[in-house]
Amino acid sequence: MATGGDIIEVTYNHPTIGGGVFYPKAAEDNNYDLGGIRSADDMNMVDGGGNMIDQMNRARWAVEVLIVNDMNTNNELEKCVAMAESSVLADWTFTHINGTVYVGKGKPVGDLQNNVNQATFPLKVSGGAKLKKQ
Repeated sequence: MATGGDIIEVTYNHPTIGGGVFYPKAAEDNNYDLGGIRSADDMNMVDGGGNMIDQMNRARWAVEVLIVNDMNTNNELEKCVAMAESSVLADWTFTHINGTVYVGKGKPVGDLQNNVNQATFPLKVSGGAKLKKQ
């Protein structure tokens, strides 16, 4: 039986900014991309004899999750902005409600925009190599 559900906790440990915990909003769709090697999806990648040309490239890992933002005390958005501005990567841990934990070294990428009505912001964390199950 496959068990889906919430990412219940996101932790980070940055060498200069420090560490902490972000709490995702419950019952939202979140995504993992484990990274690694991908083959291009291009129907024209064949030679004159009809043989496949397999273009293989590395892809970084990524996790997209909707984070709850407490603008008064926890300042989650400000912490993510600081890590996005840093050239140093943090250690990240993503814990799923079924007990599965993934870890990787990366940083926030893309837009960081707070939804002040919902008290949330979408966070995409990405890094090199692969996201690994702990």
